[in-house]
Amino acid sequence: MATKARSAFRRLLPWGLVLLLVACAGAGDVVKVTQVSDDPLKGLKQEDRAELEKLKKSLSTGKTGDELSDLLQKTPSFTVSEYLARHPDVRSQLDYKVGGYDILNILVYEEKDLSREGIPVSADGFITFPLIDRVRVADLTPSEIEKLIATKLAEGQFLHNAHVSVIVTKYESRKYSVLGAVKNPGQLSLQAHDRVLDGISRAGGIEVAEGEKQEAMIIRTQNPGTPQEQKIVVTIDLPGLLKGRDQISNILLADLDVLYIPKADYFYIMGEVKSPGQYAFSKKDMTIVEAISMAGGFTPIAASGKTRIVRIEGGAEKIYQVNVDAITKGGKMIQSVPIKPNDLIVVPESFF
Repeated sequence: MATKARSAFRRLLPWGLVLLLVACAGAGDVVKVTQVSDDPLKGLKQEDRAELEKLKKSLSTGKTGDELSDLLQKTPSFTVSEYLARHPDVRSQLDYKVGGYDILNILVYEEKDLSREGIPVSADGFITFPLIDRVRVADLTPSEIEKLIATKLAEGQFLHNAHVSVIVTKYESRKYSVLGAVKNPGQLSLQAHDRVLDGISRAGGIEVAEGEKQEAMIIRTQNPGTPQEQKIVVTIDLPGLLKGRDQISNILLADLDVLYIPKADYFYIMGEVKSPGQYAFSKKDMTIVEAISMAGGFTPIAASGKTRIVRIEGGAEKIYQVNVDAITKGGKMIQSVPIKPNDLIVVPESFF
């Protein structure tokens, strides 16, 4: 995950012996394989090195991402289509169920004197209602509470065939969280029929940033509070949902859900390019040629044939030395090396 890579990335300096891996078999001199003991940032100006240190300090030092990464690695993951296929009755399962601290309005059409507004649900899930005294309503839907009150009135021979309406006027018992790239991340009260787009909207909308976020996810707790409790992840095509192409992903939210909108992935480019710095991925699959183009291209004194990618893989720090000239001038665009999140591209100065 991105934050693990960031954590390892902060250990870039000092460097010892670094193994260069082959990025593309049969690529000729596009990617060289050597063992080096030199500083991998050799060729960077002193001010570029200072900028790199600032960049490294600006990376998040929190553990939330690491904890999320650990959770996701251990959690079954499904697309929306796969989840709905496995849970065809999900709509009825996710109908809002009343709980402690909710506020109800109850209307009995035939007997207005029995109607009440602003009835609080106690912490242990009970309400007090005329003629039938205390009745437990926790974990019941409003329609189930309507039937329950009508049945109690009939059993006490107070009113037969009562027509009862129950409306939740304040939602307090069920919660979900919206985290990540939203303006106001945090916990929200689950309201009836809240969906993914409702959650994003109530969290202030997606935080404005460069780059395209490819996926969102719901971390859902199934069978909470039981021996069968487990977490699953439902992945969502976020661009498709936001642009109206994939409304199936606008699924109902549930109690204890965590809706996570990942922030844009970045790469970093230093040295002899016209605009060094941090860049968000403009698309899912980026190449080194496209990355250099986003940074304005090489300066006249760039050693483009000695461009390096510093990358963390499997907890190890590795370098790819790329002859960009062989890609662009030699007609080898098919061999253009892909860029990954948190890659550091180093373009040294030519001394010749």
